[in-house]
Amino acid sequence: MAPDKPISLWDMSAAEHAYQNDMDGDSTCDVAIVGGGFTGLSTALHAANLGLDCHVLEAKHIGYGGSGRNVGLVNAGVWLPPRDVEDTLGKATGSRLVDQLGQMPEYVFSLIEKYQIRCEATRNGTIHAAHSAKGFQDLQTRAEQWQRIGAPVDLLDASETAKKTGTDKFHGGLLDRRAGTINPMGYARGLARAALAAGARISTGVKATNLSRSGDRWLVRTNRGTISAKYVVLGTNAYSDDLWPGLRQTFTNIHFFQLSTKPLGAIADHILPERQGLWDTNQIMFSLRRDDFGRLIIGSMGSAIGGMNGLSHRWAKANLKRLFPELGQVEFDNAWHGQIAMTPDHLFRIHKLADGLFTPIGYNGRGITTGTMFGKALAELMTGADESVLPVPVSGMKRVSHRALKAGFYESAFTMNQLLKSF
Repeated sequence: MAPDKPISLWDMSAAEHAYQNDMDGDSTCDVAIVGGGFTGLSTALHAANLGLDCHVLEAKHIGYGGSGRNVGLVNAGVWLPPRDVEDTLGKATGSRLVDQLGQMPEYVFSLIEKYQIRCEATRNGTIHAAHSAKGFQDLQTRAEQWQRIGAPVDLLDASETAKKTGTDKFHGGLLDRRAGTINPMGYARGLARAALAAGARISTGVKATNLSRSGDRWLVRTNRGTISAKYVVLGTNAYSDDLWPGLRQTFTNIHFFQLSTKPLGAIADHILPERQGLWDTNQIMFSLRRDDFGRLIIGSMGSAIGGMNGLSHRWAKANLKRLFPELGQVEFDNAWHGQIAMTPDHLFRIHKLADGLFTPIGYNGRGITTGTMFGKALAELMTGADESVLPVPVSGMKRVSHRALKAGFYESAFTMNQLLKSF
């Protein structure tokens, strides 16, 4: 099987080896998992460790979707501050979820350590940077709520943020010491390696085309044969198709693009010197981080548009010049984008589509911790735990109204943002 074209910088630079394996003919298992990203691989690893026979079916290659294209921030929560989560889900469920999410960076880094996953793991926190005075007020509120429940977060003033970031363009920041950064493709490949060692099977280039029930088992038909399984987990999130009718109508797809500079050397050592990942409070979010090779990775909402002198490259050059004029002319070596599944309330779901058929979905750009968490919980559910083990209650599907119109509006707004900020 010929390797696919690299989908991102992470795909090219990950130290973990890419895994490819065909599937030939029909087979049976306890758990069939559609999707070889964080959710599917975490499910396979944890379920195999609990004694279940698992088979991951990936249409392309490991980490092909959002798992291999995201920024690589290992964050400790959802987009919403803790009180908003509690207001939406109720005090008991909301506070339990906030607590679980707060512990998940530690769990992700413990898996990285346990399985010696080579993914450029750096655990010095992440910085939510205030792009305006109003943005700083929002961070003050978030800091108060996190600190009230004992979370190790620090509110930084403008000068402290400048020391952490290397630029004086932010009004302040919120440093979350639980968090960190990774090469997300390296993490995905490492989870695959660990799952294989635990006894799971992984097949790539295998597209699931139909799901049907036969007695007490599911039949997953693919382009390479049929899998019979007691349980099925759809771990496709923003890359869901029509395998289960109506599933992709439950969220709105948006894109997030990134560009990486060539290694910059000592001239950029003052930029994020402690290697925190950064995103800002702007409605159209901006992100910035470094990798192990001295690159800066800069991104925002929307698609990567144009070639090496295209709109997205002009946007990236203009923003680095605004933040770090001392860098001078910067050259880039990669540009890519991925898809995010956004829900109306910015909270994820876990749908029980039918008996034995589950899908966690709507990660809202927080897939590293969330996908790992859901995979672990689903494995426990399928080995006898009751549904209270799940981070959120199971729910049925609810279609997003005017989904296509919203997606088109967002993409137009994101493109206009690139255009306006490319000078």
